[in-house]
Amino acid sequence: MTTRVFHGGSVFTGSGSPLLGQAVIVRDERIDRIVPESELAAFLGAEPGGSVELIDLRGALLSPGFQDAHIHAVGGGVELLQCDLSGTGTAEEAVDAVRAYAEANPDEEWILGGGWSMDCFPGGNPTRDLLDAAAPGRPVLLASRDHHSIWASTGAIERAGVTSETADPADGVIIREADGHPAGTFHEGAGELFNTARPVTGEDLRYRGLLRAQEELIALGITGWQDAMVGSSAVGVPDPLTAYEQALAEGTLAVHVTGAQWWERDGGIEQVERMVAQRHRIAALGSPERLELGTTKIMVDGVAENHTAAMLTPYRDAHGHDTHNHGLSFIDPERLREYVTALDAAGQQVHMHALGDRAVREALDALQDARDANGPTDGRHHLAHLQIVAEEDVPRFAELGAIANLQALWATHEDQLDELTLPFLQEGQEARQYPFGDFVRADVRLAAGSDWPVSSASPVDALHIAVNRTTPGSDREPLAGAHQRLDLATAMAAYTSGSAYVNHRDHDTGTIAPGFRADLVVLDPSPFDLPVEEIFRSRVVQTWIDGRRVYAAESALATAEAAPTTESTARTELEGELS
Repeated sequence: MTTRVFHGGSVFTGSGSPLLGQAVIVRDERIDRIVPESELAAFLGAEPGGSVELIDLRGALLSPGFQDAHIHAVGGGVELLQCDLSGTGTAEEAVDAVRAYAEANPDEEWILGGGWSMDCFPGGNPTRDLLDAAAPGRPVLLASRDHHSIWASTGAIERAGVTSETADPADGVIIREADGHPAGTFHEGAGELFNTARPVTGEDLRYRGLLRAQEELIALGITGWQDAMVGSSAVGVPDPLTAYEQALAEGTLAVHVTGAQWWERDGGIEQVERMVAQRHRIAALGSPERLELGTTKIMVDGVAENHTAAMLTPYRDAHGHDTHNHGLSFIDPERLREYVTALDAAGQQVHMHALGDRAVREALDALQDARDANGPTDGRHHLAHLQIVAEEDVPRFAELGAIANLQALWATHEDQLDELTLPFLQEGQEARQYPFGDFVRADVRLAAGSDWPVSSASPVDALHIAVNRTTPGSDREPLAGAHQRLDLATAMAAYTSGSAYVNHRDHDTGTIAPGFRADLVVLDPSPFDLPVEEIFRSRVVQTWIDGRRVYAAESALATAEAAPTTESTARTELEGELS
């Protein structure tokens, strides 16, 4: 048995203010106890046989590992291995990146990838001619950063057989040139017009994408997540399930994953039976601490920047006049209530993308029907994104036991919001953006996630925005007002114990307490010790999973790297440190 002692810093247990002057004792993969540091020497003196490793936090913060409650890990990892535009900030940079990738990979027939940002292009709509110039004659297909739009070259459009005669699908929009020919941008369901033409993402690439993503995310302190699209491929994001199963079989899945099975919006209630069968099949593999499929993901609407988020009021045009567009409800509200009720009765958690205020209301109405039909359950259903929520709908979350799944990094003024969204919304709707503070005041449970690769997966960056509602160094007013800020302890809880609750892993993760798994992260400096406007300076220096260090930054804290110390040596060292 290996005993590890974390001491010399503060301890965030998963809620409330950090503990001071306390040490955390870990035995093998579990937390054994929390003891006052003044009692450590006596504790070590009473230790039975075995080794003791002292981890001096040197003032840093020990916290439960972060859990991302809404992420597309395999898709993000695959994109890192393809034409990755996530680091580009202008149209010119994006085109240059495509050109560089095309030149470096002359044998790839299709150029695939993603990460471009809508605010880099007029109206949020990049054109095919830019790709034709960067990669002449080659089919290029690139998902937007939010994966609600596709940028396609002429070669890709021709391979897919899309012409001026192709009608817009019911759940999407083809941006067109004056003569009706596709201009190069395909929003929402229109991106699926390429599904039969584009190459299938092979199982080997998916697996390598998972391992790459896992490495990236563990370095950010993330020890578990909910994958928000399992069992289907859409808008270029490959179905990750085979990759997870392979990693489980080969022992390379280090984190714990809750898979949200994708609800095909053109399908029907027969999907419930299939999802329950998949849940049982994965459960039969016998590793629920690593992978389980007890969740269903439903897309209720689109996104505000391409005017497909479902709104109670109409979008306005560029001149401030009302249009006839209220956004898209991807599933008829009557059917949504039927599906959610059936899923709840079958023991499936429901994870709903609900971004506009009408979508949020439709999702809550569906949960109300489920409760009326089934009574209270332990579904822990959650709504993700929640960009605009009508004030009268906020208290309904707590009444229905619905969890607000926050993507806090979005809750600030930035180009995509300020140029493509806010000018087209009604007066007063800027004040309803991401109403985190309202949720807290209404006693709504919170969880947190990133939606990576839509945006950065860094929990620290998200914490900074949640607390400040501005980006580092910005002189802008907090988005929607200072009253929508979260305090740091609440934001940390959302990303740890809150997401563990959503993932039905709150019995052994998300909290530092005896008996819980030693899934831990060390943050230096402690974000609680920084001015709130400098929270972004905190960095993950160590990540631990099941009591084993799986990541250490180059400048990581001093630990007993060379060899475990004996109890007597550890006691002597500790007495010296405490004296």
